[in-house]
Amino acid sequence: MASLSASNHVARVLSVANHVADVDASSRIANSWRRCLVNHKLDPARQGPPQTLTEAEIRNVAEPMEETIRLVTPELDDLARVLRDAGYCVNLADAGATMLFSRLPGEADARMFLDWKIYTGSNFAEACEGTNGLGTALAEQKPILVHRDEHFRAQWHMFSCAVAPLFDQAGRLAGAVNITSCREDLERAAHQLALAVTMEATRRMEGAIFRGYFRNAWIATVPGDGGSGLVAYDDDRRIVGACRSARSLLGLTDGMIASGIDLSRYVRFDHHARGAGEMVELHDGDGRSLGQGHVAPPVRARSQAPRRDAQVDRFDALHRLAGRDPGLIRSVKRLRSIGDHNLPVLLHGETGVGKDVFARAIHGASNRARNTYVALNCAAMPESLIDAELFGYEAGAFTGARREGSKGLIVQADGGTLFLDEIGDMPIGLQTRLLRVLENREVWPLGALKPVAVDIRLISATHRDLGRMAEAGAFRADLYFRLRGMEVHLPALRERADRDDIIRQIAREEAPSCRLSEEAWLQLAAYPFPGNMRQLRHVLRLAGCTAEDGVITAADLDLPPFGGRTEPDLEAAERATIVEALHKHGGRVTEAARALKLSRATLYRKIKQLKIETAQ
Repeated sequence: MASLSASNHVARVLSVANHVADVDASSRIANSWRRCLVNHKLDPARQGPPQTLTEAEIRNVAEPMEETIRLVTPELDDLARVLRDAGYCVNLADAGATMLFSRLPGEADARMFLDWKIYTGSNFAEACEGTNGLGTALAEQKPILVHRDEHFRAQWHMFSCAVAPLFDQAGRLAGAVNITSCREDLERAAHQLALAVTMEATRRMEGAIFRGYFRNAWIATVPGDGGSGLVAYDDDRRIVGACRSARSLLGLTDGMIASGIDLSRYVRFDHHARGAGEMVELHDGDGRSLGQGHVAPPVRARSQAPRRDAQVDRFDALHRLAGRDPGLIRSVKRLRSIGDHNLPVLLHGETGVGKDVFARAIHGASNRARNTYVALNCAAMPESLIDAELFGYEAGAFTGARREGSKGLIVQADGGTLFLDEIGDMPIGLQTRLLRVLENREVWPLGALKPVAVDIRLISATHRDLGRMAEAGAFRADLYFRLRGMEVHLPALRERADRDDIIRQIAREEAPSCRLSEEAWLQLAAYPFPGNMRQLRHVLRLAGCTAEDGVITAADLDLPPFGGRTEPDLEAAERATIVEALHKHGGRVTEAARALKLSRATLYRKIKQLKIETAQ
């Protein structure tokens, strides 16, 4: 009888493809069934337990969510106590649908969950297990009830799952809260009520996450029909964060928050006092009233005067980039110690390690974060244009110049940060002009009659050995020491102590609906990735598109054979060797070519290709 029932369920699921199933063809369940059949190519008749991680794997997956789990555990425990007598288990899963926290009901009901592996470490992604509460809620990022035979796989027909997605302090999907029951005496209406309870508990969890993350900021509560939203702001009433619902209610974007938009655009403060519970009038960006909200002060000593620079969460992006690599952790600690001092920073690392991302994080952690971040790749810009782009020019300064002239990137970065990537490729003549800017704090645009005062923080980056280049005369030594206020080495991916963590994290970001097979994981873990983070992202993005059944195999990984040094390393070594030979022979190309055992024509070609300045 059971097999007949399963057979009927399979036939019903398969009929969805032809829009003849006895479910609403436009319903979320029907749409999910079609995804499972068409996109994920799953078999509703397949039997077997879900994929379950080992203890070591669970620890690795749970580590990025440790703080989130800590903050929401009280609410999860309360939810489990409320629903325990109704036979529900309660789970918290990450965004990949792996259960990382479980509370089982009484012994009579718990046995079923243990037998079917519905517990910590099990993965219920829709791409693997088909339509189910946890996987489908995460796939759609919406709460859902999947009741008994609404599951895609016939073997899950005895369960009912009510799930609410969980969003973090920035409105990003962090995971989901799942409650599951196997009791036959509970009707759908009872599960709908349990879903409502779960959604309310999840909102409180999101509030706990937000307040925990912004514990050093002021927080305003924004009323709304779908539940209140939260906005965090600093002592200057600049918005530093907003939860998902507040973003929707106020029309806030990531860019607006990153720029430190003034809270007064949305909140009318009736009093100068900022005590807990202060009532404020709120309105959206168009001036429409949203009613009254209230304000809570930062979680810090009442005797401590609020100071913007007392907030430590502005360094969060740098800490995330450092991960668990000891060298980077030390570097971030040093960056914290120099605080807002206008000290230039030199980033050194191979191509693809994320120098621009790191530079942006340094800018975001400084007191210049509200002002402009300007970046120039010195290697990608033709030498004839770098001068005009960097220093600007007056109207009519040269043929082809804009009629109104150009401010130049240095002036555009006034009050903010200028990032010069691949500064080792900057021509010697421009190095002299840049040094003058750093010394005098002023810029002479081309054709200008007077200088323009500037206040910039300089961050530069290179994959070359500037110290060696300076010794060989290929880079100005005085500029090198000016740039090297603090040098930060960004290790290659293959050198990082937390390499495995990074691969897992980027896999979640680039292929969120897929999992790695054991063979694919072993290949990724062993490959040296000469292109570093950039190459890893491209490989996993492609693999996520080509993977079948939501599983990335070794065949999906585009990993070209590699057994030597990176191309940039070889180029840097070649350039340094030529520069050293020219320096040794007084710039005389003929003698340098003879010493290098090259023809003069070949050496001239390489000098031009590598942009080496010569005296001849």
